[in-house]
Amino acid sequence: MYVEQLYTGCLAEAAYYIESNGEAAIIDPMRETAPYLEILKNRGTKLKYVLETHFHADFVSGHLDLAKQTGAKLIFGPTAKPSYSSYIAEDGERFELGNVEIQVLHTPGHTMESSTYLLIDEKGINHAVFTGDTLFIGDVGRPDLAIKSDLTKEDLAGMLYESLKSKILPLADEVIVYPGHGAGSQCGKNMSNETISTIGEQRKFNYALQPMSKQQFVDVVTEGIAAPPPYFPENARINREGYQNIDEVLKRNLRPLSLLDFENAINEGALVLDTRNENLYESGSLRYSLNIPLNGQYAVWVGSLIPIDRSLVLITEPGQEYESVLRLARVGFENVIGYLEGGVETWKNTGKTVQTVTSIEPETMMEYVHKGYEVLDVRRSTEAETEHVSGAINISLVDFENRLGELEKDGKYLVHCAGGYRSMIASSILATNGFKNIVNIHGGFAKIKKVQDVPLIAGKCPTTLRNEKLESLKL
Repeated sequence: MYVEQLYTGCLAEAAYYIESNGEAAIIDPMRETAPYLEILKNRGTKLKYVLETHFHADFVSGHLDLAKQTGAKLIFGPTAKPSYSSYIAEDGERFELGNVEIQVLHTPGHTMESSTYLLIDEKGINHAVFTGDTLFIGDVGRPDLAIKSDLTKEDLAGMLYESLKSKILPLADEVIVYPGHGAGSQCGKNMSNETISTIGEQRKFNYALQPMSKQQFVDVVTEGIAAPPPYFPENARINREGYQNIDEVLKRNLRPLSLLDFENAINEGALVLDTRNENLYESGSLRYSLNIPLNGQYAVWVGSLIPIDRSLVLITEPGQEYESVLRLARVGFENVIGYLEGGVETWKNTGKTVQTVTSIEPETMMEYVHKGYEVLDVRRSTEAETEHVSGAINISLVDFENRLGELEKDGKYLVHCAGGYRSMIASSILATNGFKNIVNIHGGFAKIKKVQDVPLIAGKCPTTLRNEKLESLKL
């Protein structure tokens, strides 16, 4: 028996390859199938099953293409109702894989069809459980993503409590836990950086598995859940109804554009998405471009900030065109007209102007504060409440579209996040919307808190009181 976790860091997503005696199963594959086909080829195995734990909301799965390309049986757990041919397993049903078995455990709560898969070894001993979004390391799945359901998040949290109590907690301490996500995913709220654990460790350290009543569980699991990113429902729909082959999407979207075609697309309403790292972006970018760098959770932030049907044109670093388009397709963004051939250099070489973003080191930020700059903290409210710069305004990056109107357009702002990635995204949004006095802080709060003359406090971070929405927001 052989088990391999296939982790995609930019989405904090884990797929799994299981093999026994020449037969293989893959759980929750990413949209591009090439990596899985390569593993099968290299190990000389035949794919027997493609197993889906649920209809994923945070990425488009590769289940359909992988099953078609290999002839494997596509399996969902009980109550799943996909729009295409698949096998809907019964609770407790077992599937033979070489010398081992995989048992379906229906665990509704994250979604109604959510299921986990128990791997039983050659000796009939429970070896591992693949928990999807039911159980994470240090957390459980958010209970507010049911598709077309009248159930409340409290109803689903109650179901999750029963699922954990009846299906997961009875397993032996030594059973390995393989979750569907790790830290950084928005499918939970308190995930660990670890991506593998055991039932025993989770029984001890996972806050949601501590002894408590059902009502206490519902209260603690639903407390502080941020609204899901707007692309989540669309991804869940795509996974339920089906999608176009990834190779066809890439062929259509990965198109080099001349400067003329690029400008025509912009004039027709396309958003310029700049995927270069934040240092390159600040040194020169196109006006009205949004910077979401590839060197972070690119796809997650694209899905959180841009409507999924918005047409896009890309600015990339040379050689990163494919990766920029692929990661968009992973989260269902397929309306990419193309990328500017030659990137920013093509733009500049024709004499066109670029905009820059001023960035400073934290050691000089108090000089700007004394000149009237306000500190704009774009971290999540829970991050800011732990500790923040005294007097800072907290507007989380995920809330920018709805709360940007709280800022004075002619105000002066020092923008920071935790490490510098989100603050440049925020700075690009501000610049796009006509804010002139923006200064980004390199290294974010991680470096700010090391500066002695910056006053820090804990507690709720204040905001301004203006509530009108800025009409010129361009996303």
